[in-house]
Amino acid sequence: MFRKNSELIVLILVLAGTLVMMLALNGPSFFKLGNIQSMAFQFPELGVLSLAMMIAMLTSGINLSIIASTNLSGIVMALIMTTLAPNGGSAPVVVLLALLAGMLVAALIGLLNGWLIAYLDISPILATLGTMILVSGFAIVLTKGYVISGFPKEMLFIGNGVVLGIPVPLLIFLACAGILSLILGRMPLGMRIYLFGSNPTATFYSGVNNKTVLMRVYLISGLLTSVAAMIMIARFNSAKADYGESYVLLTILACVLGGVSAAGGFGRVSGLVVALIILQIISSGLNLFGVSAFLTVALWGIVLIFVMVIKYLLEQRTLRSASR
Repeated sequence: MFRKNSELIVLILVLAGTLVMMLALNGPSFFKLGNIQSMAFQFPELGVLSLAMMIAMLTSGINLSIIASTNLSGIVMALIMTTLAPNGGSAPVVVLLALLAGMLVAALIGLLNGWLIAYLDISPILATLGTMILVSGFAIVLTKGYVISGFPKEMLFIGNGVVLGIPVPLLIFLACAGILSLILGRMPLGMRIYLFGSNPTATFYSGVNNKTVLMRVYLISGLLTSVAAMIMIARFNSAKADYGESYVLLTILACVLGGVSAAGGFGRVSGLVVALIILQIISSGLNLFGVSAFLTVALWGIVLIFVMVIKYLLEQRTLRSASR
């Protein structure tokens, strides 16, 4: 109970401090509707990828193949759309077919990861690293390194459309976050994921099939990458083998900042969402202030270290209080 409360308190304090800092740097213009809407368009793809990383980390694992899976899924979608609807325009059936094919590809990659980890007992970091290299190679072969572009308008609406003033990518991210939160908090699979991450041996002897849990975890992670692919290629109106290569480390940063334990067994979707908002506010605020994007990455690291130090101090204080 303490840990949940401390994580929430730290995140709220960091979010409040970040908002004050951005207000001091940029003035009231930072909170204009146009800037807020721009931020809402930018972070959903990173947000969905972070959800894919989070569910793997909850089992004390990791999924280094999320970007490669996203790109290959997006490339398959792009190839189908540009082949069956080469002139763009309106092609809802083609778009639906492309999305389903992309989801199937991502699901197969997720199942491959799950099989390697669950049945061959390969370390998650090595299994997903191998899958990442394999899938990246396939993506380069399919595209020959070129960009695929020119999608139907229905696809472009997914990445750039607005419903009641809310960007469609944000609605998709919120739907994914809500579904994952429901799975983790209300369904038996969620309880098994947390139990497995805390103690896989005890989970096994309590009658849970650990292999099935891992297969489902990496399947969900894979499906989430197909959603990220959908948003990414729709927003850019293009697909390429090397899009979003820096996102892997950013997803890990967002998960750890959001309270997901690297050792597994603990983490909430709500904490991850707050962490993503903090990172996006820092990125957008510093960009408006004219700060280099490279320095922004360094500042993200500073924020992460600061949060870790605060968490450590809070836990030490609690332990000292409990020992008295």
